[in-house]
Amino acid sequence: MRIEQNYPLLKHNTFGLDVKTKYFVEYENEADLQKLLRDEYFFSQQFWHIGQGSNLVFLGDFDGVIVHSAIRGVEKIRETDGFVWLKAGAGEDWDALVAYSVQNGWGGLENLSLIPGEVGASAVQNIGAYGADAAGCIEEVHACFLETGEKRVFSNPECEYAYRDSFFKKPENKGKYYITHVVYKLSKKPEYRLDYGNIRVEIGDRTATLETVRQAVIAIRESKLPDPKTTGNAGSFFVNPCICTAHYEGLKKHYPDMPNYPVDEETVKVPAAWLIERAGMKGKTSGGAAVYEKQPLVIINRGNASGRDIADLATEICNAVKEKFGIDLQPEVNYI
Repeated sequence: MRIEQNYPLLKHNTFGLDVKTKYFVEYENEADLQKLLRDEYFFSQQFWHIGQGSNLVFLGDFDGVIVHSAIRGVEKIRETDGFVWLKAGAGEDWDALVAYSVQNGWGGLENLSLIPGEVGASAVQNIGAYGADAAGCIEEVHACFLETGEKRVFSNPECEYAYRDSFFKKPENKGKYYITHVVYKLSKKPEYRLDYGNIRVEIGDRTATLETVRQAVIAIRESKLPDPKTTGNAGSFFVNPCICTAHYEGLKKHYPDMPNYPVDEETVKVPAAWLIERAGMKGKTSGGAAVYEKQPLVIINRGNASGRDIADLATEICNAVKEKFGIDLQPEVNYI
């Protein structure tokens, strides 16, 4: 187990915020995790488990313990004529897992290419893009309950997946489970999802394959989203809000071009990016933070932003959208 004191977190958050933590602990296996969970001093501190830090805003130095999983490895644990089951360590790089599945001809994750983060986060956040989400392939989630160290295997239904939501994100459960492994069920006979965004256009005359879909998604993402290695950001900062159909119909009378995606008979999803731009917030700045010119759903660090700059700008965006449309935006990131 790796333990560091007064540890810089610059490389552990994609916003590129230059903050430190009192302690940094990284465990490489379940035995180390169990040892950590039996440590009284650990439980006397405030602590937070992170992945690659792609959904975090540090408001300042963290006076506690930042915990990170280095449980890696991908193992094929089952196979039939139509499917394979992969068990991946929570510390595995997400896009590396997607690339591995595509290279082997196993479908299900290709539309989720180039999403930053780690395997453990995919099961917590239910990451999604271009008409797909992680929940569509997750078979099991292996976790440890912090208070007792008890191991538990969650089935997909027990994870209570919904749009960008899960059992692990609910207020009563948040931070109480550390995920160690995730099992994905992937198809040997993939069905391609090409009609969300510009995937079909990007593929063009090429034959739709797992590889061409992956490359199309990567090309689209790179054209719209800044690379966190050069421009600090957390990708989509806000969740696309779901509103009641009556509210949407009322707004549509004033904004006929307002896009929507039906969720059910009573609810529609509205793109947060459209709301932010129409509220006049595209390109808005606050200190060292700014709304990205190419994609208003993204807040960027212009090089000298503090976590407070980012949080203040996010609040300003929420207030502008609420005032204009009566819709509450919810951040997809966590403030620490």
